[in-house]
Amino acid sequence: MPQDDAKVVRWFRRAAEQGDADAQVSLGLMYSEGRGVPQDYAEAVRWYRLAAEQGDALAQFNLGAMYSMGRGVPQDDAKAVRWFRRGAEQGHAEAQFNLGVMYSMGRGVPQDDAKAVRWFRRGAEQGHAEAQSNLGVKYHKGRGVPQDYAEAVRWYRRAAEQGDAEAQNDLGFMYSKGQGVPQNDAEAIRFFRQAAEQGIAFAQASVGYAYERGRAVPQDFAEAVRWYRRAAEQGDAWAQSNLGVKYHKGRGVPQDDAKAVRWFRRGAEQG
Repeated sequence: MPQDDAKVVRWFRRAAEQGDADAQVSLGLMYSEGRGVPQDYAEAVRWYRLAAEQGDALAQFNLGAMYSMGRGVPQDDAKAVRWFRRGAEQGHAEAQFNLGVMYSMGRGVPQDDAKAVRWFRRGAEQGHAEAQSNLGVKYHKGRGVPQDYAEAVRWYRRAAEQGDAEAQNDLGFMYSKGQGVPQNDAEAIRFFRQAAEQGIAFAQASVGYAYERGRAVPQDFAEAVRWYRRAAEQGDAWAQSNLGVKYHKGRGVPQDDAKAVRWFRRGAEQG
């Protein structure tokens, strides 16, 4: 039977008005997404707040997100942090990840990589892919923890296996450079391709470079151009430069100096 969102809202409202926290947060979600009711962020905030004040961790996270984005309330990083913290301390993985981001960026709190690591770790240990990926970055760069490429790879891999595109890209980079793992072009291209297919520009350019050089794949200038173009159109300067070279030399595309200049210019304008 097709779901009738308007009826769902009606039943959530009846329970929410009796103080049921689960119904309150669910009603907030319906208003936030505009399902069964006109989208109304202020009304979503009202219901999230009622549930959050009863201690509902999901509502606390959602209320933090509304403050972070300025939806239904004035944007306020300090209040976002306060609500993220309340959800995070109850073990809500998404709240833990977001609290880590706030510490990492210094939003609503003083910037503190060590505290960011602590919250990323708590989310990562619950299987939160973005927390795992960000924890990998901290180990990779030695921010908040001693630099440790092997530990970075371990966390990147856990996130990559869940489909996190940034982690796939970073894991490809680690294999390409031999950081934390033996250098392996085939593994690098495997992870770069996974990230590239999800739209990560650096990974797309890296796949293009592999085809240009014939590294772990047959050399194929036309395929190199295809991947360079995808990255270049997203603004990747390296890809724009390489695409310009391909037009200048007529490799994988008909030789065309005007197009070469256009792509060189776009890369040059980025410095």
